[in-house]
Order: sequence, then structure tokens, then C-alpha cells
Amino acid sequence: METLILTRKEIESLVTMEEAIKAVEEAFRLYAISKALMPPKVYLTLEEGDFRAMPSALMGYAGVKWVNSHPKNPEKGFPTVMAVYILSDPSNGFPLAVMDATFLTSLRTGAGGGVAMKFLARKDSKVFGFIGCGKQAIFQFLAVKELFEPEVVKAFDVNKKASEKFKEFCERNGVDCKLVDPSETCDSDVLITTTPSTKPVVKNEWIKEGIHINAIGADAPGKQELEIEILKRAKIVVDDLEQALHGGEVNVAHSMGIIRKEDVYATLGEIVAGLKKGREGNEITIFDSTGLAIQDIAVAKIAYEKAMKGGIGMRVELL
Repeated sequence: METLILTRKEIESLVTMEEAIKAVEEAFRLYAISKALMPPKVYLTLEEGDFRAMPSALMGYAGVKWVNSHPKNPEKGFPTVMAVYILSDPSNGFPLAVMDATFLTSLRTGAGGGVAMKFLARKDSKVFGFIGCGKQAIFQFLAVKELFEPEVVKAFDVNKKASEKFKEFCERNGVDCKLVDPSETCDSDVLITTTPSTKPVVKNEWIKEGIHINAIGADAPGKQELEIEILKRAKIVVDDLEQALHGGEVNVAHSMGIIRKEDVYATLGEIVAGLKKGREGNEITIFDSTGLAIQDIAVAKIAYEKAMKGGIGMRVELL
């Protein structure tokens, strides 16, 4: 009885964005029809940062992600966020694999954005706006490339080096990228926001009918990327209702009593499962992404099964 150990480089070689999107889409569907288990995140808050435990079970596996957030880590030579995933056999509890989940998290978040765009953006979307040009913008871009034929990307970041690096990445991947003001990014078919902001970076007056917005950055209480008036105009779709109300894009408006539970149209899983309709006509749609444990396990499953089949990784007797 051996446990498989997988490094970040091995995870990168094992799972493609195409595979991740398909797996995450199925995870959302299973969750919507009550064929997946996902207890709430558990937070452990300490003086220097916090840890989060994210358990779930679906597709014949059980698992948990242990992920930190330590804002001062770069000063110490460590990444701000690091994560490890433990994949177990639900029939007996044996740890099948322990793997890097830092890359896995970035990939599954991009895949979740891809699923949202598939069901909520216009099928003929060609112009994609990005506010925030860091690591997650790259994974959202990879999802765009997988699902659409983008003609141009319009990008903005307060960090000029980040925006220039993102532009180079887009153009290496065959898509013209223009660095513009924030308002110009909104003149797009799809707008993707990936900032850590606690104040709106997207103004209501910039948003036109027919746009889809992937609001990725808000993942904790107090975070906010969009002016509340935008939420009031839009069809709001969340990954998980309670999690979004607590720490997603809608959390500030909800805490102020402006957006109620009833104002959230659906979960993405409900749309994937056909329980509710996706895009209808020229409406404004918003996907409020907070990141779910079911996304992690769906991608971890792929990595584990491909590694076992291909003889990749190190096997050890942990127990």
C-alpha cells in the first residue's frame, strides 16, 4: 500500500486546461444534483496569516486541500499562497496521493472561469478585457483560448511590469494585447477581473449591455471589484451561494442589504445541470467566483489517474 507523491512540475505536465475545464464542469453539475459532498471551508487564523481546509468528495474520491495565505511571506522568501492536496480512498480512508496544489489551484480557478464563460458569455465573443494581469489572469486567458477565438485582449494593471508581462504572454500565444485604461477594458465582450481590491475598480458607467463579467478577485469579506450598481443591473451567478454572500463579489452589497439572497439568479452548477437557463439575449451576466473544493478534487483526480497510468511520481509507504 503506497502513497503517490506528485510535485508541482509533475502536476503541470499531467493536466491540461481542456481537461480541467471538462472536469470542473462535471464537478459543478454533480454538486448541483446532490451527487457531491462539500462541507464549508474551515479557517485557522493566526497572527502572521491564515490556513484554510477545503474538503470534498465526488467521482469516487475524497480529499482535502490545505492552503495558506501569509501576506508577508515574500519578505521572507516564500510565496504568499502555498497549498497541498491529500487525495484519499473513500472506502477505507487510505491516502492515495499527496500532491502540490498551488498550481492545481490556479488551474482549477481558470477552469471555473472557463465554465462560466461557456454558459454565460456570448458564443461569438472576440474581445476580452482584463483588469488585473497577475498569475490568475494568465489562467483565465488560457481558458479563453480553449473556448473561444479571441481577436484582441485589452488589459490593465496598476503594476506596469505585470501588465507588460501579461501582454507578452498573450502575444506569445497568438493574441494581440493592448494595454489600456481601465474604462477601455470594459469595451469588450467579456471582462475578467482578478484583483485583490477592497474598493470597486470597475465603474457602472463603463459597463454596456451584453457583456459577461468573470469577477474572480473577491474571495474574502470586504473584497469588492465592481460598483454595486453593476450588480443591480446584472444576472448574478455564483459558484456557491453561502460562500459568495460571505466573501464573494456580492458580499459587500449583501452586508449593506442592497443585494439579497433572492437577487442571486443561480449557481453555476444549476446552469450546467440544465436546472436554470444561462445567457438569455443581451443581458449583463456576472460570475461571482470564490473557489470551491469540488474544483480541486476534480483536477486532483485527473492528475492522480494519469500519474498512476504513466508511472509518474514517487511512491512511498507513508503508513
